[in-house]
Amino acid sequence: MNARDAADSRRRLFLVDGTAVAYRSYFAFIRNPLISSRGENTSAVYGFLLSMLALMEEHDPDYLAVVFDPPPPTFRHQMFPEYKATREKMPDDMRSQLPLINELLDAMGIRRLMVKGFEADDVIGTLAGQAAGRQDLETFLVTGDKDFMQLVEPHVSMLTFGRPGEDAELIDAARVREKMGVPPERVIELLGLAGDSSDNVPGVPGVGPKTALALLEEHGTIEGILENVGSMKAGKMRQRLEENADLARLSRELVTIRRDVPLEGLAIEDLVPAGPDEEQVRAILTRLEFSSMLDRVIPRTAEQGAGAAGREYHCVDSAAALEDLLQRIEGSSEFAVDLETTSLEPMRADIVGLSFSFGEGEAFYLPLNLKPEESDLPPPREIMAALKPHLEDPSTSKVGQNIKYDMLVLARNGVNLQGISFDTMVASYLVNPGRRSHGLDPLSLEYLGLRNIPISELIGKGKNQISFSEVPIPQATEYAAEDADMTLRLKGVFEPLLAEGGFEELFHGMEMPLVPVLAAMERDGVAVDEAALGALSETMAASLAGLEQQIHRLAGEEFNINSPKQLAVILFEKLRVHDELGIKRIKKTKSGFSTDVTVLQLLSAHPLPRKLLEFRHLAKLKNTYVDVLPTLVNPETGRIHTSFNQTVAATGRLSSSNPNLQNIPVRTGSGREIRKAFIPRQAGWKILSADYSQVELRVLAHLSRDEGLLSAFADGDDVHVRTAASMFGVAPDAVTPDQRGQAKTINFGVIYGMGPVRLSREFGVTMAEARSFIDDYFVTYPGVRAWLDGCLETARKTLEVSTLFGRRRPLPEIDSGDPRVRAAAENMAVNTPIQGTAADIIKRAMLAVAGELKSKMLHSRMIMQVHDELVFDAHPDEVEQLTSLVRDCMSGAADLSVPLVVDVGVGDNWLEAH
Repeated sequence: MNARDAADSRRRLFLVDGTAVAYRSYFAFIRNPLISSRGENTSAVYGFLLSMLALMEEHDPDYLAVVFDPPPPTFRHQMFPEYKATREKMPDDMRSQLPLINELLDAMGIRRLMVKGFEADDVIGTLAGQAAGRQDLETFLVTGDKDFMQLVEPHVSMLTFGRPGEDAELIDAARVREKMGVPPERVIELLGLAGDSSDNVPGVPGVGPKTALALLEEHGTIEGILENVGSMKAGKMRQRLEENADLARLSRELVTIRRDVPLEGLAIEDLVPAGPDEEQVRAILTRLEFSSMLDRVIPRTAEQGAGAAGREYHCVDSAAALEDLLQRIEGSSEFAVDLETTSLEPMRADIVGLSFSFGEGEAFYLPLNLKPEESDLPPPREIMAALKPHLEDPSTSKVGQNIKYDMLVLARNGVNLQGISFDTMVASYLVNPGRRSHGLDPLSLEYLGLRNIPISELIGKGKNQISFSEVPIPQATEYAAEDADMTLRLKGVFEPLLAEGGFEELFHGMEMPLVPVLAAMERDGVAVDEAALGALSETMAASLAGLEQQIHRLAGEEFNINSPKQLAVILFEKLRVHDELGIKRIKKTKSGFSTDVTVLQLLSAHPLPRKLLEFRHLAKLKNTYVDVLPTLVNPETGRIHTSFNQTVAATGRLSSSNPNLQNIPVRTGSGREIRKAFIPRQAGWKILSADYSQVELRVLAHLSRDEGLLSAFADGDDVHVRTAASMFGVAPDAVTPDQRGQAKTINFGVIYGMGPVRLSREFGVTMAEARSFIDDYFVTYPGVRAWLDGCLETARKTLEVSTLFGRRRPLPEIDSGDPRVRAAAENMAVNTPIQGTAADIIKRAMLAVAGELKSKMLHSRMIMQVHDELVFDAHPDEVEQLTSLVRDCMSGAADLSVPLVVDVGVGDNWLEAH
C-alpha cells in the first residue's frame, strides 16, 4: 500500500516506532546474524536501514521522525513497578547497535526523538494529536504494535511493514475493528480488561479477549461494566470484576497512550528530512560493510560520476585511436584489462567492449558495437585479431578484477589471455576472507574512497533491464574505463597489504596460478546424460506422489505438505506427535510451531516425520538437480559449465555454483542416481575420480601430534575401527558396523564442535551417554584435546587462526558477548586450521596435476573439484598414465607426518568412478 494514494494531496507525516523496528530487525536475522569482518553483529542496523529505505522510497515522506524508548523508568513504571517486568533483557549485541542506528539516522538527515520518562508510544501519540487537527496533513504511524490502534482516526492510520518483499499493510478505523473487534476509541477498554502479556499489563484475571469483547458489546466501557457489575448474575465473572475493579482501571491507564508529552516547542515543520550527508553516510556504510547500500541512500549525480576532475577516460572510436591504443599496449609492461559483455555467464557472453588502464586516472574504452556509419574502426573480428598477440603475450603483466571471467569470455573469442599477474578480487579475499563482498564497487569505496557508477544506472533493473550493448557509448565509456582505472589503483593498494600480511607466497604461489586452472576446468565443462535425468525426474515424481499419499494416510487427512502452517497443525495439534514420543519442547516461532528439518529429525521415531523427511529430501534433489541440470547444458558445447568460486568460503575451500556440485549427496540412492548421469565428454572416454582418504583427520593427526592418530595412519589402519575399538573396549576385528559408524561420526564431528546435544540426537542416546562418548574419545586421543584447547587459547589471544600454509582467518567475534556468535567463532577456530589446510592441499594438488597434464601434452581434462575429490575426463588411451599421475600429484601435495592416501576409480560415469 503506497501512502501517497491514501493521502491524496495532503502532505504526509510518518512517525516511526524506532525501538520496535530495531527489535524486529535484530530478530529477523537471529538464526543467521550478519557479522562484519571485525566480528560485530550488524543485523539490527542493516534491517533498520532496509526498513527506512523502503519507507522513503515507497512513500516519500514530507515529514519524518523516528522515536525511541528512553531507558526506564517511565511514568508507567512509577504507576506499576511490574510494568514490562516479564520482558527479557535486550540482548547485549543488539544494545551495542543502537548508537550505530542513531549515528546512521543523523547522517541520513532523519530526525530522531527520545523523551525521558515517556515511551515512544506517547511521543508519537502527542505528535499524531498535533497533526490530527490539521486538514493539510495525513499521518502514518509506522509500527506493528496493536496499542497504536487507539490512535487511529480520520487522517491518522497505521502502516505495518511485513517481511522483506511483502507489501506494507495500511490500517484504518475499519481495519482496526476487523482486527480487534472494537473501534479505535475502545481499544484501550479491550486491552485494559484483557490485559497485555507482552507489557505485563495484568487486566482482569480470568477475562480474555473474547469475554472482554462480549462485556464491552453490552456495556461500552470499563466504567460502564463496573457501574453495572451489581446487576450481573452471581458467579465467578461478577466476582472477578468486583475484586479487580481497581486493577481494570489501572490496566486501562497503563495501555492509554499519552498525548501531552512536553516536546519543548517541537513542531511538525521541524520534521522535514534534511537529506543525507554523503561523507558521513559513506564513512558509516563503509565501516559497517554496507557499501552496496550507498546508492540507495544517496543517488549519484552526474558530478559524482566517473567524469570527475583528475580522470582522463577516452573512447577508442576511430582507426587512428585504435592504432594509438595498440602502441600504448605494446609499450607497457603492465596494464589492467576489463571486458563489458552481454551476460554474466562467461560461456554465453559476447564482448561489447574492452577497457584498458595504464596508470592512475587514465583509461581507454574500445567499443565493439559501433555501427560502420558511426566510425572507421575495423570490424570486431579484426580488432580482436589485432589485440590477440598483445593479450597472449606472457611477458606483459595483466591486472584484473575477477579476471577468470575475462579469460573465459576471451577464450570463446579465440584469445588465450596470458601473463595474468594480479587479481584484485583474489587479493582482497586473502587480506580479509571474512568480508561480505570482494566486488569492485565496495573495494573502491573502502580502499580508495571513490564511488563507482552502479551498473543499474546504465542498464536498469528487473524486466526493464537492457543489455550493455544498448547503453549509449559516452555512458559506456565512463563506466567501463572507470572499472579498469579502479582495478589498477586497487592493485597498488593490495600489493603492500599482501606483503604486510605475509600473503605473498600464498597469493603468487597458489591462488593466482590457480586462476587459469579453474578457468580451464570451467571452459571444458562436464557432460550429463539428459535422457537419464528425464527418466529419473519421472521416477522421482511418481515416488513423491506415492510418499504424499502415505503422508496423508498417516495424517488421517489431505493437506498441503509444503505448508509449514498446515503441517504444524497436523503434527502438534491433531496428532500431537511430540507428546506421543515424550518430547516436551519443540521449537516455536512467531507464526507457530517450527517444522524445520531439525524438528522433524527430533520426531523421526514417528513414521509421519520420517516420511516427511524422505519427501523433502527427494523433492529437493528433483527441484535442485534433476529438473535443473538439463536446462544448464550449454547449447554451443553440449556440456554444463559450473563456476568454481575462489573467493567465497573463508576457510579457503573452493565452492561451485550454477550448479552447486558440492551438495549432490553420495550416500543416498537418489543422490547416487544423479551422479550416475555425469558422463564422459566423448564416447569411449572414461570418468576418473581421485579422492583423498580421510584427509582432514590426517591433517588433524599432523597438527595435534596425537600418538594414537599418528600410529593409526602410519600403520595403515582403519582409523574409525581403531577409534571404535578403543571407545567400546573391544578388539578391532570385533567392531560392528554400527560401532564404526558411531566412531566415524565422533571422529569428524567432535573436531568441528559437535557437542552432546547434537551427538545424542544423531545417535539416539541420552545426553549423559553422548557426553560419555565424547569423554571416551578424548581419553583415546588426548593430543587432540590438547590441540583443540591450544587452538582456542591462541585464537582468543590473536583473534585469528591460520592454516599450515599461512592462510589466515580473522576471528574477532570470538570475544563476542553473544554466546551464539562466540560459539560459532570457537567452532571456526578449530575448523579453519583443519579444513583450510585440507583446502590448500587439494589446491596444491590441482596445480601439480594441471602442470603435469600440460607438460605431458595429455588429452585428458580435469573437469570437477568436489570437496576432497578431483574428477577427470579420461582419454581411453591415457587411463593408466592418468591414474598414476594423479595419485602421485595428490599424495605429494603436502609433506605431513602421516601419508596422504588417494583412492582412484574409473568408470563410465561419476558414480561408477567414485
